[in-house]
Amino acid sequence: MICTANNLNFTNTELTRETAGQNFKNHIAENVYPGRGIVIGRNHENSWIVIYWIMGRSSNSRNRIFRHENGILLTEAADPSLVEDPALIIYNAMRDVDDCVVVTNGSQTDTICEGFMQGESFYDSLYTEKHEPDAPNFTPRIFGLIEQKKSSMTLAKISKCDFSAEQSVYHFYRYNEIGAGFGYCLTTYMGDGNPLPPFNGDPILLPLEGDAVQIAEKYWEALNQDNRISLAVRELTFSGKDCFKI
Repeated sequence: MICTANNLNFTNTELTRETAGQNFKNHIAENVYPGRGIVIGRNHENSWIVIYWIMGRSSNSRNRIFRHENGILLTEAADPSLVEDPALIIYNAMRDVDDCVVVTNGSQTDTICEGFMQGESFYDSLYTEKHEPDAPNFTPRIFGLIEQKKSSMTLAKISKCDFSAEQSVYHFYRYNEIGAGFGYCLTTYMGDGNPLPPFNGDPILLPLEGDAVQIAEKYWEALNQDNRISLAVRELTFSGKDCFKI
């Protein structure tokens, strides 16, 4: 499924802002467990904003921290001696290739970046991946891509097929225009549960007001304090300034 949003018309800015605020309240602030999340968009100054956060319930999931090193945002074990299974929790979360910024909730970050370096498209690389093999949750893989030269962004998710636990469904959302102060979000889950209900539907419109520090504070405070683990915000300005807040 490929959805393209061209020339988005934000004529009713107040209504759009109200919708984004209500979405933030419902899906972020009042949601006990949205899981891992990606938000990409532009802040009030039209700078690119990338948000990625991780949440966890098990001791293995919660034994993680973010580290920013050599231009890469990665997860690592807070206490290596307590790691039970690193396969789905230790990975590069955000990397750059040329003018592209790639952010995902797993090892597929490297799949996309290595594909770019070999001349493959974002979509071709995604088709080599499937949803996470963590039955009974079958967690979706979520992706964000910013192409700075094209001034465009793409969100994608890979979910379990309704008819087979072995097959996946691929959803792509490309945005060629987005209003200042807004972003779109994908999370892994709709909320808490057993099994966890996977994210369902299109990306959610959310507010992006302020700089990287202010946005990080707002989103971190909103995430459930018992389940949140770490959050990172990146701001890319037109002047070339690159700011990270973890």
